[in-house]
Amino acid sequence: MYKILGLVFSTCLLLIGLNAQTTDVARVLQEIEQNNKELKAFTSLMESRQFELKSGNNLADPQVETFYLPFGDHSTGDYSEFQVSQSFEFPTVYRARSNLIEAQHGQLALEYATKRQEILLKAQKYCHDLVFLNKRLRVEQLRMQQAKTVFDQAGELFEKKEVGILALNKAKIAWMQEQFKVQQIENDKRNLLFLLQALNGGVAIEFAQAAYFNGLSMATRDSIWQDKLASDPALQALRQQEKVAMKQLRLSKNKSLPDLTAGYNYQGVAGSNFSGLYAGISIPLWHNRNKVKAAQTNLVYRQTYGGARTMVAYAGFEKQYNNYQILLDKFQEYQATLGSMNSDALLLRAYELGEISYMEYYLELQFYRQAYDSMLEMEKQLNQLKAEILKHRL
Repeated sequence: MYKILGLVFSTCLLLIGLNAQTTDVARVLQEIEQNNKELKAFTSLMESRQFELKSGNNLADPQVETFYLPFGDHSTGDYSEFQVSQSFEFPTVYRARSNLIEAQHGQLALEYATKRQEILLKAQKYCHDLVFLNKRLRVEQLRMQQAKTVFDQAGELFEKKEVGILALNKAKIAWMQEQFKVQQIENDKRNLLFLLQALNGGVAIEFAQAAYFNGLSMATRDSIWQDKLASDPALQALRQQEKVAMKQLRLSKNKSLPDLTAGYNYQGVAGSNFSGLYAGISIPLWHNRNKVKAAQTNLVYRQTYGGARTMVAYAGFEKQYNNYQILLDKFQEYQATLGSMNSDALLLRAYELGEISYMEYYLELQFYRQAYDSMLEMEKQLNQLKAEILKHRL
């Protein structure tokens, strides 16, 4: 039995380093991306905004005017006039505005990517919590079996009057505590599955993964940062805001050009009529005043703000990366030390042989178990922190 217990304990440790091609985590993220109602709603909102932006580059409505003047003192026939005209901005304005709208569409796409990343990161963390709980559940179930074995043995010794009622009660309480831990972990798992179900549009999710398969190694700090600069939607959005501000400046400069009007005009009086083309041009004195300066100032702001936010993002990234490396070193020390031990089985053997009392057995057991639980907690923290650092890859 002791060899079996030792093998199970060692297997739990070895599961930490396993790798696999497909995982429940990856499957769950794919399901949530397809079923999440918030993402579906945001998609509809994006389409609405895109149509609204396109509508901002439409031509003005054509104008139709007619005059019929039969009244008044005149010797000639009644006067009539008919005119159709179309007003429009200078042609380069439409091209500049079209470029601005295209940049704003890019902004909307990055908003969606940021929302998607936020939801998938939350789901990924829930999955990591479930992996942790599945690992804890297997460990606690084993401990519960061990506690039951010790309780049964204490009962046999009590019947033989080799131990007192206090030792028997302590063994029973220890067994009950392990049972409660198992129940608590199962309840925590149910709560997390409900949270994932909510993210999955109300569709229930199955999750049985009991090990982290993505490994704990990461690329160098500089390579990850360059990758984030290229693909993280939050950082891309800062550059896109600068691009939009540049397009806005170009549009403001083009709007300093005059508006144009063209059409057809017909006039008729005393049996005679005149018809021909109609043309008009505005004099751009007032309507664009100070707008170019405002656009230039906004561009300077976006460039300065983007640079500042990028520096803040790098400082946060470097802090996360350093914390990860420190925690990883500590975890690896725990893993190397505990991986070479078989404390549960050895302590149980010493207790059964009468080499240590039940109280000594229990206290020593709690020491080693707390160390192992700390190692599992560190592993979870490492995976959560790694998910934060690499969220741009979601």
